Amino acid sequence: MLEHTDVTIQDVIAEKKKMSRKVDSKLIMKAYNYSVEKHKDQKRESGEPYIVHPLQVAFTIAEMGLDEPTIVAAILHDVVEDTDATNENIVNLFGQEVADMVSGVTKLSNIQFASVEENQVENYRKMFLAMGKDIRVILIKLADRLNNMRTLKYLKRERQIAIAKETMELYAPLANRLGLYNIKAELDDLSFKYIYPEEYREIVEGINKKKDERLKFLDKIMEQIRVELKKHRIDAEVTGRAKHFYSIYKKMQRDNCTLDQIYDLFAMRIIVNSVKDCYAALGIVHELYNPMPGRFKDYIAVPKPNMYQSIHTTLLGEKGTPFEVQIRTWDMHKVAEFGIAAHWAYKEANFLGIGKQNVKVKEDDLAWIRESIEWQKEMQNPQEFLETLKTELFEDEVYIFTPKGAIKVLPKGSNAIDFAYSIHEQIGHHMVGCKINGKMMPIITTLQNGDIVEIITSDNSKGPSMDWLKFVKSSQARNKINGWFKKEKKEENIEKGKDLIEKEVKRISIEFSDLFKPEYIKPMLDRYKYDNLNQMYAAVGFGANTATKVIARMLIEYRKDHQENNIEKEIEKLTVEKQNKKPKASSNGIVVKGIDNCLVKLSRCCNPLPGDEIVGYITKGRGVSVHRKDCPNVKELLQEDNRMIDVAWVEEEKISYKVDIEISANDRGNLLSDIITTLNSVRAKLVGVNAKASRDRIAVIDITIETQSVEELNNILKALRKIDSVYDVKRKKI
Repeated sequence: MLEHTDVTIQDVIAEKKKMSRKVDSKLIMKAYNYSVEKHKDQKRESGEPYIVHPLQVAFTIAEMGLDEPTIVAAILHDVVEDTDATNENIVNLFGQEVADMVSGVTKLSNIQFASVEENQVENYRKMFLAMGKDIRVILIKLADRLNNMRTLKYLKRERQIAIAKETMELYAPLANRLGLYNIKAELDDLSFKYIYPEEYREIVEGINKKKDERLKFLDKIMEQIRVELKKHRIDAEVTGRAKHFYSIYKKMQRDNCTLDQIYDLFAMRIIVNSVKDCYAALGIVHELYNPMPGRFKDYIAVPKPNMYQSIHTTLLGEKGTPFEVQIRTWDMHKVAEFGIAAHWAYKEANFLGIGKQNVKVKEDDLAWIRESIEWQKEMQNPQEFLETLKTELFEDEVYIFTPKGAIKVLPKGSNAIDFAYSIHEQIGHHMVGCKINGKMMPIITTLQNGDIVEIITSDNSKGPSMDWLKFVKSSQARNKINGWFKKEKKEENIEKGKDLIEKEVKRISIEFSDLFKPEYIKPMLDRYKYDNLNQMYAAVGFGANTATKVIARMLIEYRKDHQENNIEKEIEKLTVEKQNKKPKASSNGIVVKGIDNCLVKLSRCCNPLPGDEIVGYITKGRGVSVHRKDCPNVKELLQEDNRMIDVAWVEEEKISYKVDIEISANDRGNLLSDIITTLNSVRAKLVGVNAKASRDRIAVIDITIETQSVEELNNILKALRKIDSVYDVKRKKI
């Protein structure tokens, strides 16, 4: 096989010719010459000319058997991002189809975001939207990431770890969901090598020690199977391969065992001409060797969501040594190797039914992509988006049956709520109970492979509960539940959103009328694609976005008009009376370095207490706001370093501070009474209480107490955690 480091443009064209009789070599050469010209002065970290990278990406795309426009887009994929080339240039020279693909893999660079995390998420979102229009975008992106991983050794250690983690968490699972197993396995192994170098080295050395012995064992078995298949006149190719290093490592972690205790380090593959021959071959190997119970999977009868089909069985060889056999047809093998790329009808197809459709893919096979596009449109919280994306991409899944025998594939850890929404939106909305394997069970019961689930509905149902969002695993269920609440409680969400926005504006000490001006509102509405303020308020009230993010985007524009160069004046305003003596503490027990009799406010977003590490922030005209150092808002405030000031606690007198606590428990009789009794026993002063219980009998009790220090608070929290039925007690952040 050709080494990717030695790839030339002639190699790319030659690889494409293996798949097609007619190849538009002139178009490919035109793209190559343009890319050479644009990248001419650029070098990679390795010192090589930059053009080496797009050539290697294009070669991988050609290996997949993709069409000329995709190869051209691969050659050009970095020119808009890294050179003076524009999207218009690409359209004029190579057409809209190529330009759209190049745009899909180009990172956002000319837009201001409130945080680095938000910028990263928006790049993922852009990539998924482009992927929804044309699946070839993600194939180029995966080829790009594969080449970057192959050359990761030239980067600094911190960058190696960051890129390897992102690859393992996002790109390898994505390759898996698209059925690109070769790329997925290599991405995993390369990531493993940089994240866990010692463990990687130990596994490689351990496998190499006994490699000859194990291959000899496998060769003997393969020859026996070939002879037996020939006797039964089954035309088959029988091959063996070593399992990938990361899959071995995961197995060691899962089963808590050493490398010496894993025997099936090599797998055997039998490729035949028909489905009938697959099952005939299965019967033959089961006659030759005893199968291990519980280690048989038929992905031909029940294909994976990424279209993968094969029979997997683990058998016992001589001396009880286990080995795995995979059995599939040649067509299945092509899909297993190249996934969605194997279904691409090169010049005829356009994904999702746009243009001539000649892709041999069932309508539901790629439904998860369509669903991901739907839920990601609504999700504005970067952390929530990333967590949902990773959950959606990971391979673990369960196969659940309806009473009529239909199969539903759900993420591992799903419950009956997920199952109900996988059948139909209205089934989920009207769900009141469920039967699992004929027995009435709680709707939040985790489902297991092979469960038969019957959903019980009622026309009198009031709809889903917000608590369901805590338990569902599938983005499909979460999206439909969120959709119901957005539609049914729009006015309530608008009012709640207004309240949250007003609180956030008050927190940052800017007048509402000063910030909510058309010139600051419009960029925020455009950024989050809201048509008007009510739409924004509804999104914040519902939880699809946060007040902090909305205001942060407006502050970007606000600060352009308010250059804050008068920090000295602000500090002067803080000082009521300058004295040449030891600074006095504020009424909150806080001393501000260098300023006496200063107006000090304890921030409500983190409720600092004596004993907490704290920092001060000079507000506009409202004194110094004091935050805990671990407060989520401090990271944003640190960007204005000239407004940060040293503050400290003073122990001259005991002062009481209000603290909000959230208690989560299984609902039961006398629960609130036991909580109050416990608070009295530790002499905690109760200021307020608000208790509510969900229909799933989960109680959430919010209490406000007065305390004088972190140490005292920790003793109170410890006592509350000991109460029967209480499973979580935490200090709230507003």
